[in-house]
Amino acid sequence: MQSLSFLGLMRHPRLSRVFALRWTGQAVDGIFQSALASFVLFSPERQASALGAALAFAVVLLPYSLIGPFVGTVLDRISRQRALFASNFLRAIDLLVIAFLVFHGRTGVELTIAVLTAFGINRLILAGLSAGLPLVIESKSLIAANALAVTGGSLLVVLGGGIGLALRKILDSLHNANHSDASLVFIAACGYFIAAVLTLRLRREEIGPQDHEKARASFVEGLIEMREGFTYLFRHADAARGIITTAIQRGGLTALVLIALLLERNSFHPSSRPEAGLSGLAVALSIAGVGITLGALVAPSGVARVGRHAWIRSMMVGSALSPLFLAVSATPISLYMAAFLTSFFGQSLKVTNDALVQAKIQDIYRGRVFAVYDVLVNAAIVSGAVLAALALPLSGRSTIVPVVISLVYLVSLLTILRPSKFKADLPTIS
Repeated sequence: MQSLSFLGLMRHPRLSRVFALRWTGQAVDGIFQSALASFVLFSPERQASALGAALAFAVVLLPYSLIGPFVGTVLDRISRQRALFASNFLRAIDLLVIAFLVFHGRTGVELTIAVLTAFGINRLILAGLSAGLPLVIESKSLIAANALAVTGGSLLVVLGGGIGLALRKILDSLHNANHSDASLVFIAACGYFIAAVLTLRLRREEIGPQDHEKARASFVEGLIEMREGFTYLFRHADAARGIITTAIQRGGLTALVLIALLLERNSFHPSSRPEAGLSGLAVALSIAGVGITLGALVAPSGVARVGRHAWIRSMMVGSALSPLFLAVSATPISLYMAAFLTSFFGQSLKVTNDALVQAKIQDIYRGRVFAVYDVLVNAAIVSGAVLAALALPLSGRSTIVPVVISLVYLVSLLTILRPSKFKADLPTIS
């Protein structure tokens, strides 16, 4: 059976419903994130620092790292369609609370908890959609389906962010900054309600788990099954190595995003014009979005030519070279080049590895394995942000940090992905 084309995947009667649900949520994510970035990092009253931005990354990703042991169990034990409906509905309610807090300029513990909740729920949704994807599409089309799902979602996050910035400029003429940001969060809440409705287009068991795999699980059993997910994953050495490499690449990419944020906020534009820095960051992220698109589009043909394992290695080579543009000079052009190339190679690596993991892992463990996958990636992202923040000056200008990122990528290529260990003919243990 031949792999479906991207157009064929878009027209697939079952897969198209999953895409609609995922992409709607991620477009709304972009609007929500643009409002948060404006309120927290690009407000005239608040100076962006490296540690402050790193803390923001930690706040975004910490919740899923903590609930990860139980998310996989939920996704493998109850209807994923029902879980997605409840998650989108609860996320919409949570954003109404956040909109209220932002409207009144509240930046304390209550806002932090509400944001933690929103992003924790978001990670459950993405893990559920990834775990259910192999049940609605043939295995030969998994790489293309992952490329389309992840890339379309990433692009819509960027597009949603652009829409959010455009709406904010309109709202700024009618309200003060806090009220404009609160209005955007309210719009995002409405978008999540729409995503909840879209889950009803899926049948109750359409994205799993299958009937014979469901059972009741307690809190303690969640920890036990998370451990089993790790054990099962690391029996599949190539999948485990691919996940670790993807986590490392994402951690370095986060450090580069932190550099971009500080350069745009504190170096490329006057500190008195934070809106110019926000627009500049939007340009860099848009260029990264182009890289994401192209990286995913070339992945299926690249894998078809050289195989999944060799393609992942070649993408890591490109990732190791990309940060050097910022090591040579910290200018808008070098930032845009690094953003494009790192996103291009990183996205092509990730969609290929997602398909590798999906193909290796049985559905009975797939939810737990993808929960483990996300926990490891999130831990790497937070670590990359914190370590970069400790080394970066307020200006964001640094030669050492981009060089270290390149070296870490190179070391992972030569060790974790060395051909003698990372290869297609490793035995698979079910």
